[in-house]
Amino acid sequence: MDTVKILVVDDEDRMRKLVRDYLSREGYMILEAADGEQALKTFFEEKDIALVILDVMMPKLNGWEVLKEIRQYSDVPVVMLTAKSEEKDELQGFKLGVDEYISKPFSPKVMVARVSALLKRNRSVSDDTLEAGGIVIDKQAHTVTIDGQNVELSFKEFELLQYFVENQGIALSREKILNNVWNYDYFGDARTIDTHVKKLRSKMGDKERYIHTVWGIGYKFEVTADE
Repeated sequence: MDTVKILVVDDEDRMRKLVRDYLSREGYMILEAADGEQALKTFFEEKDIALVILDVMMPKLNGWEVLKEIRQYSDVPVVMLTAKSEEKDELQGFKLGVDEYISKPFSPKVMVARVSALLKRNRSVSDDTLEAGGIVIDKQAHTVTIDGQNVELSFKEFELLQYFVENQGIALSREKILNNVWNYDYFGDARTIDTHVKKLRSKMGDKERYIHTVWGIGYKFEVTADE
């Protein structure tokens, strides 16, 4: 198995060491950066970084600025590590494309579990078939079945559902959905997301409950138990 590279960005030596020590024990290769400029330099030079753990308050470039730059070129999973825990800060992170949000102080073991789960979800993107709660997506054949029954979806509805399933449990902003399903060169209204989600839900039967509206952000796909 190839070594998985994780970039840890924090201006505190102690914090970087803590994260490095725990993740290294799991077999990950840890790269470090002490400020935003160094983070971007390392990220673009290495090219094969699998995940970024990013602090907010840093010299030169803060975490939000680094995240914006990364998101122009990559959908690499980003875990935002910050001392701030107010809801508005979390919302800003999700809108900018954060995949996980961990507030200091935190349990190193929980941090490792979240990183491992995020990497596992991200690896599923390369699989030919995706499955979640009775929904089966064949990416090669471009078909969807729900509880064994074929479901006819438009091209964009298919891509939207695929993107949701590939990012289970992650709150996805409308901007992030547009950038990944409609691509960065799309200049339309973000409300097109709501229209396509409504149409997609109408074709999913009782599975439509898996697509949750996250007020102030966008949507989250999460398999829930039957009532």
